[in-house]
Amino acid sequence: MKRTSLVLLALLALNSISLAQAPIKIACVGNSITQGPGRDNPDSWPLQMQAILGDAYEVGNFGVSGRTLLRKGDYPFWNEPQFQQVKDFKADILIIMLGTNDSKPQNWQYASEFRKDYLDMIAEFKATMPADGKVYVVMPVPVTRENFGIRPVVMNNEQRMMIIDIALDSGSELIDLYTPFMGHEDLLPDGVHPNTEGLGIMAKVVARAIRL
Repeated sequence: MKRTSLVLLALLALNSISLAQAPIKIACVGNSITQGPGRDNPDSWPLQMQAILGDAYEVGNFGVSGRTLLRKGDYPFWNEPQFQQVKDFKADILIIMLGTNDSKPQNWQYASEFRKDYLDMIAEFKATMPADGKVYVVMPVPVTRENFGIRPVVMNNEQRMMIIDIALDSGSELIDLYTPFMGHEDLLPDGVHPNTEGLGIMAKVVARAIRL
């Protein structure tokens, strides 16, 4: 009897150690800025952030180039395999940075639906997260000139304020990646996508916010 009790205690101790060592899972949802040179490329900002945070965290890059937050956008993130993959990942921390492609004329005609679609996406992902899971809504990097149909006037004026309200309304934390890039057009060679240095700045800002 005594030996059985000792074995049970040992198993419980091993389980406790295993649980304590389980990494905190972070899901990064976004477009080409998040996908970067490739979801598995160490230069992408999620994997640069993985290097900063270390083994205590497991960062998943679910960025898909060209995708929109809007359901009626030309290429909605909602329709991608990564949408379900995020749910299956069951993240402890969710980071959403979408909206840049929504600023294109064919997409922004549905601007009145942006807020609801964003709140719905947050709610869908939160349903798969633990009760104490955290959601971070990211204000994207600025657009310094029109390119790929992406419009600075929409991104830098209309959408920024909407994203602030969405973070407040959803009870999410807001991460500002707009301000760190102001006056640093050199970090955005095509006016939209950060270079490797810029992706590194993103990784540092988001990692700092998570650690607060």
